[in-house]
Amino acid sequence: MDLKDFNTEMQPAIDQELRRVVEDFATQNFSDLTAILAYQLGWGGEGAGLEAQGKRLRPLLVTLAAKACGGEWEKALPAAAAVELLHNFSLIHDDIEDGSDLRRGRPTVWVKWGQALAINAGDAMYALAFEAVKRLEQTVNGLAALRAYGVMTTTSLKLTGGQHLDISFEDALSLPMESYWLMLKGKTASLLQACLQLGAVSALADPDVISDLGNFGLHLGLAFQIQDDWLGIWGDENVTGKSKASDLITGKETLPILYGLQQGNEFSDAWAKRSENSSHTSRLAELLVENGAEAYTLSQAQHSMDAAMDSLEKCAIDSELKSVFRQLAGSLVNRRH
Repeated sequence: MDLKDFNTEMQPAIDQELRRVVEDFATQNFSDLTAILAYQLGWGGEGAGLEAQGKRLRPLLVTLAAKACGGEWEKALPAAAAVELLHNFSLIHDDIEDGSDLRRGRPTVWVKWGQALAINAGDAMYALAFEAVKRLEQTVNGLAALRAYGVMTTTSLKLTGGQHLDISFEDALSLPMESYWLMLKGKTASLLQACLQLGAVSALADPDVISDLGNFGLHLGLAFQIQDDWLGIWGDENVTGKSKASDLITGKETLPILYGLQQGNEFSDAWAKRSENSSHTSRLAELLVENGAEAYTLSQAQHSMDAAMDSLEKCAIDSELKSVFRQLAGSLVNRRH
């Protein structure tokens, strides 16, 4: 079996588990709130469907990790649902904090229902994530549930810490590179790390395996975000769905931009005088190529990818699943559009 086969097999069960959690909450007579949650998860409202649901990559990582560790992946479904709910909690709040109007091609929750109800819906999604993982007591045992709670709590703190840094950086005139890496580990990589850890925990894996799989997820998350930073400047807008050179237009200080600013050359001067004029942003992108920022960004993505593969190779897990994880990592990181 390859990644596509596992995805086809596991995703219906993941969706069913997610629906069970939300529908159980719906029985408490909070139908209006449940409708907001269903909208965010892509089940309801205009434009509902697979595209609105997203790729469900994170819960898939949980079930794949459980199987790779010799467990029954179905027993890890509560953890898989918990991860997706935690992810969507962060998306609802991020969209409010970033002022984002669209998510997966549809109006964001706060745009449709206002900030107050959106914040409340995000809080409900967060609570349901912990409600979901509690069912590991039934599918595995109490110890697995307790360890999963620990992973979820630690990850929640990292997510919110990373988001705090990201928001704080918006008004910073200059940003140390080490601050960028700290933000990245919290905001993006920590959740992928948690996915692999939760799958291993659900399979009652040894601590060394949990650690190695977690490191694989951490470095994979770093590589994924660095590649996303590359796409934000040089990606094909017809494929990414973002405006050409979107990060240059918004002024977001991503890895190539930070590197370019640290060179203290023509790019720094042009950045200080930037505008949304397309010819100006095109020139900024050219300057980043000239001062080595694009090459540096791609090299850092490869460095994190290599670290992810090293952690994966150390893992005492099923060899077939190692191949699937390599396939998945390649599809995430080797994007050029």
